[in-house]
Amino acid sequence: MIMVVLLGLLIAFSLVGIPLAISIGASCISFILAETPKLILMFPQRIWSGSFSYVMVAMPLFIFMGELMNESGLTSRLIDFCMYLVRPIRGGLGEVNIVASMIFGGISGSSVADTSCLGSVLIPEMEKKGYPPEVAAGITVASSTMGMVIPPSIPMIMFSMITGASVGALFMAGLVPGVLVGVFQLVVCYIISKKKGYHPKLEKLDVKKMTSTLLYSLPAVIMPIIMVCSISFGITTASEAGAVAVAYSLVLGFFVYKKLTIKAVIKALRKTMLSTASILIIIAFSTIFTWLLTMKQVPQTVAAMFMSLDMPRWTMLLILDLLILFLGTFIDVSPAILMLTPILLPIMRALGVSDWQFGGIFIIGLAIGLVTPPVGMCLNVCNKINGMPIIKIAKGALPYVICNIIVLLLITFIPELTTAVPLLMGYKM
Repeated sequence: MIMVVLLGLLIAFSLVGIPLAISIGASCISFILAETPKLILMFPQRIWSGSFSYVMVAMPLFIFMGELMNESGLTSRLIDFCMYLVRPIRGGLGEVNIVASMIFGGISGSSVADTSCLGSVLIPEMEKKGYPPEVAAGITVASSTMGMVIPPSIPMIMFSMITGASVGALFMAGLVPGVLVGVFQLVVCYIISKKKGYHPKLEKLDVKKMTSTLLYSLPAVIMPIIMVCSISFGITTASEAGAVAVAYSLVLGFFVYKKLTIKAVIKALRKTMLSTASILIIIAFSTIFTWLLTMKQVPQTVAAMFMSLDMPRWTMLLILDLLILFLGTFIDVSPAILMLTPILLPIMRALGVSDWQFGGIFIIGLAIGLVTPPVGMCLNVCNKINGMPIIKIAKGALPYVICNIIVLLLITFIPELTTAVPLLMGYKM
């Protein structure tokens, strides 16, 4: 009952135009004042405990690193790098977009940042090369979903904070699913592009130019590899790796690419502060939400009710997948992780699903929500770039979103796709 009341209040506040973070806090305060007013004294303490986490130190560092790389002009160099990577299959800008998203996602850890940075450059160029606007936009938003899955992943850090699972293990758990999404999308893009004639004519290869482009881009491309490997092999913590990545980005920006200025660094800091502040506000109020649910033993009750259903395990897993997909269309990623993980985690564990597998299922499911109306943050970012209605963008993204759904089903029923790499790295479940 408490969950219904809280969600009802949350929806009611959101519908009247109150920002999501404030709506979460307002729904919790309203419930506390109505049922147990004395608990309001715990409000400041719970907010502080929810925001203060050593694991979360990594989040602003990863965001800052991504902003620095954007200011360093990484995007254009990344696109040039990817042009040569897809050349053996005579790939066009559609394939370049997907490969660039795979690499950029590993740098920024954010799907929204991926859509914003790559979309502003690639969508106009794709349209010039003959791609219909909805196709160009659709490929951009769909491929950006890999930013949430391929390590380093900001949502995985948040998931780690709640579950207690190792950040490094979760990063490794997302590696295979993220790559699978990229490979499947590349296959679909190749088939559609070949059929529609989007592939460019094969030009003579300039070996000298190719070599210089690859070498020039390599320092930026290998950065996420160094960062993830340092975490996975226990050399650094996630927070320490974030600090190293920031230092590395500053060196690249000032001394290698020589595009970074003090003014650009201040601009990146400002964007990081705004992004981090908005996320921390959501985290703080979501902590109250989950605290109330836990105090009333809602997760345990829901898990017991679910497990009492006389259904095969595969059916229950499929229902949970559908539930995540449904909720992801209405709730943004950060609050969804914070509010739903405590409810779904006991159910998943009861079904024999490891935290690593659950992390992969949850993040990929929520990533699909970024490109589905009505919330669809990536759709809205893309709308600001090309002015196209989000419904048309969603239609253009549909063939590629199906790839995400296929991977979601694969990791749901083949746990080794998420557990094999962490186990190989020496992590213990």
